[in-house]
Amino acid sequence: MPPYLLGLRLGGRRVLVVGGGRVAQRRVPALLDAGAEVVLVSPSVTATLEGLAERGRITWHRRGYRRGDCAGAWLVQAVTDDAKVNGDVVAEADAARIWSVRADDAESSPAWTPASGHAGDATVGVLLGGDPRRAAGIRDAVVEGLRDGALESRHSRTKPAGVALVGGGPGDPGLITVRGRQLLAMADVVVTDRLAPGGLLDELAADVEVVDAAKIPYGRTVTQDRINEYLVEHARQGRFVVRLKGGDPFVFGRGGEEALYCARHGVPVTVVPGITSAVAVPSAAGIPVTHRGVAQEFHVVSAHVPPGHPDSTVDWEALARANGTIVLLMAVERMGLIAAALMRYGRSSGTPVAVVQDGTLPGQRALTATLGTVADEMAAADVRPPAIVVVGDVVNVAREIDMIRADLGRDP
Repeated sequence: MPPYLLGLRLGGRRVLVVGGGRVAQRRVPALLDAGAEVVLVSPSVTATLEGLAERGRITWHRRGYRRGDCAGAWLVQAVTDDAKVNGDVVAEADAARIWSVRADDAESSPAWTPASGHAGDATVGVLLGGDPRRAAGIRDAVVEGLRDGALESRHSRTKPAGVALVGGGPGDPGLITVRGRQLLAMADVVVTDRLAPGGLLDELAADVEVVDAAKIPYGRTVTQDRINEYLVEHARQGRFVVRLKGGDPFVFGRGGEEALYCARHGVPVTVVPGITSAVAVPSAAGIPVTHRGVAQEFHVVSAHVPPGHPDSTVDWEALARANGTIVLLMAVERMGLIAAALMRYGRSSGTPVAVVQDGTLPGQRALTATLGTVADEMAAADVRPPAIVVVGDVVNVAREIDMIRADLGRDP
C-alpha cells in the first residue's frame, strides 16, 4: 500500500537519533532546521556531529543504545550499522506508539524519510518505495523547476501583491536570479524594457499581459511617467505586476523612481536585484574590473550626457586623475568627447580601452583600443548600443589571459 505523506512540525519536540555515522550526519541538520531537539545516542560520531554537540546544537550520549532511550521522543531515527540494534530501536518505538525510521531496511521501517528539498517557501518530498536514488532524481527535477519558475503557479492563494521590480541581468536569460524568475512566472502583467532578457517572455502563460515599455535611443520611446502609471494602474486592479528590467533596477535603471511612485500611491513594491551589466559584461569578455596590483577600485558612470553638459553630474577631472577602472554605460555616441575629456584631465592617450557590444548574448563582440584611438575604431567597427566601455589597465589582464590560452592550444 502507498504511504500516507505527512509534514511533521518538529519545533521544540524531542527526536532521538541512534547512530553517529554518515546517515546521521545527513539527517541531523535537516531535523535541526525543522526546530527539533535532537538527542543523539552513539559511542562515536562524525566530526561534524561532534562539532554540533560541542556548540550545544544537539545532546550527545556517548554510548550505545539502551532500552528506554525512546521515552519522550516524538520521532525516532535508527541509523546504526548494526541491524539488530536498529531492529531493537524500532521495536521499542513501535511498542510506545512512536513513529520511527529504520535506515538499513525499508521494508521493516514503519516510516520512510523522503528525498526532500526546498524552493522558496515550498518543501518537496518524494517517496519511491525504497528507491532513494530515483526519488532524489525526481526531487531534484521538481525543486529545479520551482526555483527557475517553470513549475510556479500564478493561482496560489499566497500570490504576491503589488509590483515587483525585477532585475533581469545583462541579457542572457540564464543570468536572471532565481527569485526574479519565480516572480516572473507568477505575474499577471509584465512591463518590460528594451534591455530585459526577452527570451523569458516566451515562457509566460498565454494570458499574461506583456506591456512593451522600450526606450529606443534616438527613436520610439515610452516616457517614464507613463511607465509609472502602468505599474500603479494594473496593481490597483488586483493584478501582480512585474517590471522586468535589464541589469539591476537600482543601477541606472530608474527603479528608484518607480519604487517612489508606487509607494506614494500605496502600492507595495518588491525589489529583486539583478546582475548589473557594468560588471557582468566585462566579465563575459574576460575583463576583471579589479585586479590585484593593477586596480583596486572601479567607477561606474552613466554617460547619457557628455562631459561639460549642464545636466552632467560626473566629475570627469577626478575620474581622469584616479587610477581605477572606469566602466562607461550609454557612451557609444559620446565616446569621442569622453576620451578627449579624460586625456585633457591627465589620462594617457595610451590607456587600454575595451568595448563590448551585446555582452552575454550570442552576438557578443568586443574590440580593444587605446583612449586615443577608441572613438575612431568604434566608428570603423560600427559599434552600436548596447555596449559597455572599459577604460584602464585591467584590459591588459584580459589580453594576457587570451595569450596564455592561445599558447596552451599550440602544439609543443
